[in-house]
Amino acid sequence: MRPPAYKAIVDEYAAAIRSGALPAGTRLPTHRALARERRVALATATRVYAELAAAGLVVGEQGRGTFVRVRSGYDGIEPSRALPVPRLADLSFNQPLAPGQGDLLRQALRTLATSGDAEALLRQHPPGGHRHDRAVVATYLLGRGIDTAPENVLLTSGAQQALDCVLRTLTRPGDVLAVDALSYPGVKLLARAHGLDLAPVPVTPAGPDLDALDRLCRARPVRAVYTIPTVHNPLGWVLDRRQRERLAAIAAAHGCTLIEDGTYAFLEPSPPPPLYALAPDHTCYVAGLSKNVAPGLRFGFAVLPNRLLQAATGSLRAAAWGSPGLVTALATGWLADGTVARLELHRREDAAARQDIARAALAGLDVTAHPSSYVVWLGLEPHQRPDHVAAALAAEGILVSTADAFATGPHTPHAVRLALATPPRHELGDVLRRLRKAIEEIPP
Repeated sequence: MRPPAYKAIVDEYAAAIRSGALPAGTRLPTHRALARERRVALATATRVYAELAAAGLVVGEQGRGTFVRVRSGYDGIEPSRALPVPRLADLSFNQPLAPGQGDLLRQALRTLATSGDAEALLRQHPPGGHRHDRAVVATYLLGRGIDTAPENVLLTSGAQQALDCVLRTLTRPGDVLAVDALSYPGVKLLARAHGLDLAPVPVTPAGPDLDALDRLCRARPVRAVYTIPTVHNPLGWVLDRRQRERLAAIAAAHGCTLIEDGTYAFLEPSPPPPLYALAPDHTCYVAGLSKNVAPGLRFGFAVLPNRLLQAATGSLRAAAWGSPGLVTALATGWLADGTVARLELHRREDAAARQDIARAALAGLDVTAHPSSYVVWLGLEPHQRPDHVAAALAAEGILVSTADAFATGPHTPHAVRLALATPPRHELGDVLRRLRKAIEEIPP
């Protein structure tokens, strides 16, 4: 069986880029020009560039065209951790830890070892977890404005598995998943793995363009809408109640299910009601303890409507059977005794202090951020392409995430995301000033 015609064009461009015949920074023909040149449909030309972008070979820049990327390995959705110089700071990934958490873990493990039935931790847990563990999470969620029965809570190995479970339950290959034009990279990985058609929704400084989402749902059979309404990653917005009610109304009108990601919601001290509280029959809520407690504590949960519980439980059984007993006992113990609440308070205070440092170090630059989050979205000048910036910073020992990791559509803004949580706080100002200097020295 002959491969599709566009594949030959993709292979030709890929070979030229990898050989260096098309060097980094080369501007490729427009979609229309490529279609005329190769005598193919415009949709075929668009697919060629989409495949090259998915392979990490090109990047589309709105209003400027499509360019061959710098293939340094320091940009994109999975940046290399190997730098050409000694590492100064990792600003590509948030791994927040509070002072003394190692001692907190030792104490918790001693408590688990000397109380109750230790052998129970080694037995298989049911898919979704035991009812008493789910009840602990349900009680914790009351503090987030979610009043749900333990039976509607499913425990998972991290928020990513919770999101994977929800997508497996809701969608089939080819389904349309609406998502912000800039969003959490993990949803892109899962959409690709499940064969979903990502439909980007334009973003504004205050949130997604809900008029555009409504038009999208009228024009296409959108199965679900993935959204981060409270402390958005990477743009930091918090949707107000009116926006949330409009979003819930759009979902109800078009028969869509909302997938609400609450991973960073704990950082907003006074959030509006979650979408799940406004539309429990049309919303799945996912979150975990990676950002508020520890990234290595792979404990997450999904809250689902009754109609999805049986299918979601089956999905968990097929993927991992049940959550690990030891991790579940540790996490639910910290949820029940108030440790998680204390750590969340510390994280909010720490994140606010780091944002203050960032605002001072990056004053005058194009910065978008929530005042108590661990993320800064840094807009760049037109000549400062994100892949070039990532390579220049890597030469200084600094890792960042480029905008294409978050872009769900064909065009990537000139921006990088800075994760503030990992470097020691007392070093963060110097790191950001060095980052600023390296970026400003990039010539036109």
